[in-house]
Amino acid sequence: MRFGGDQSEPFRRGTQAAATLDPALVAASIAAVTTNLGVAVTKSATYFHPYEIARIFGSLDHLTRGRIAWNIVTSLSQAEAQNFGFDSHVEHEERYARAEEFVHTAVKLWSSWDPDAVIADKESGVWADPSRIRTVDHDGDHYRTRGPLNQPRSPQHRPVLIQAGSSETGKEFAARWAEAIFEIDPTPEGRRAYYDDVKSRASNHGRNPDHIKVFPSFIPFIGETEAIAREKQAFHNELADPISGLITLSVHTDHDFSVYDLDAPVEDVRVGGTQGLFDVARRLSQRDNLTLRDIGKLYAQGVLLPQFVGTASDVADQIEESFNGGEADGFIVSSAQAPGTFNDFVDYVVPELQRRGLFRTEYEGSTLRENLGLGSPDEDLPADVREAPSLIAV
Repeated sequence: MRFGGDQSEPFRRGTQAAATLDPALVAASIAAVTTNLGVAVTKSATYFHPYEIARIFGSLDHLTRGRIAWNIVTSLSQAEAQNFGFDSHVEHEERYARAEEFVHTAVKLWSSWDPDAVIADKESGVWADPSRIRTVDHDGDHYRTRGPLNQPRSPQHRPVLIQAGSSETGKEFAARWAEAIFEIDPTPEGRRAYYDDVKSRASNHGRNPDHIKVFPSFIPFIGETEAIAREKQAFHNELADPISGLITLSVHTDHDFSVYDLDAPVEDVRVGGTQGLFDVARRLSQRDNLTLRDIGKLYAQGVLLPQFVGTASDVADQIEESFNGGEADGFIVSSAQAPGTFNDFVDYVVPELQRRGLFRTEYEGSTLRENLGLGSPDEDLPADVREAPSLIAV
């Protein structure tokens, strides 16, 4: 644990990631009791192997009948490195270099079976046509795998790729590979700048920017009146503990913020983890004259997420303004409390958005890729990867 070099406080306070379940197993459970819901699973491209990840997500795509997504992360902290047997965490730039090869290799593995490779012909006794299944024979700087993947092509061909790159390197990686991007920025101007930046970068990689969906996150506080909603927000925000927020910030940035003066502005320091989130924290501190204690409290209130507050109509107004203002292709709703926040949003805000024509009334397709309005898996790859003759079978 980065904060104070001790794990006692995170466990005592129950801060983010103090205890979690493996998301792949949770995703399989969710898939068993839902029909249309897309399920995104976070797995690291730093401490796993492409073949293992390709198998996990290929299996989940089969189990969900095409509703799975992979949230690609490069891991955050020294503590995670030590859990996997390493003394220190891989440096930021090196993590993304490994992730580039990692994702490219996984894509090769998912493409190692043609769509019609499985014959399943009882009369001839042929289950699969070997000529339609290829080895990968990847031998790169960081990974080796022969392939092919030992499972047929899944309903989506491969999972929807999600990323949350916010540093310069992270945004470039997201623009190359991501089909959906999870963004955190509490300011409209920051969200607009991010949206324009990542779409432009995607175009530079020969990708259709309309097929990269940018999803900022927010926390809604909804009430029968604005006063009730404000009361809910105030109650939630007052419970936020600055030290708990700084513990989480220390984990996310892989930097120990326990050694700084809590009542001084956020210092300009080099962090090894999530650089983009720290840049947002530092920008807020400078703009609003906030101390480190203030940032810790904001972080505890919701990891710097904006808060949309008011009646269902008020919250819908804020969503509509953000959507039409060039900030988003959609949104990720985060919860102040679970399941209460989601229940309120579904029961009150969704019908209002539907009345405005801003939310679907039925699902367009059967897969997550179809319901997000993405292109084909091959079409959405970077141009240099899409044109590689050894990757995509014609």
